[in-house]
Amino acid sequence: MIEKHDLHHEFPEHYDRIHELKTHDSHFSRLFEEYHDINREILRIEEGIENTTDEYLEELKKKRLLHKDKLYGIITNT
Repeated sequence: MIEKHDLHHEFPEHYDRIHELKTHDSHFSRLFEEYHDINREILRIEEGIENTTDEYLEELKKKRLLHKDKLYGIITNT
């Protein structure tokens, strides 16, 4: 079973804040789109739609985590 990592599943308690930032903060919006692009690529790999090396997949997961940390910092103003 593949886990969902989109921000609304990761931080459901911040749904309204995420929506607000997506529409009013261009930096957040850009990071949000990059995060979801990376997440979609990971999902395609995990579903077997795309093939790659384990190392590349791990790098993508690290990149996704870095983006999630940045986004969470913006969401919570930390």
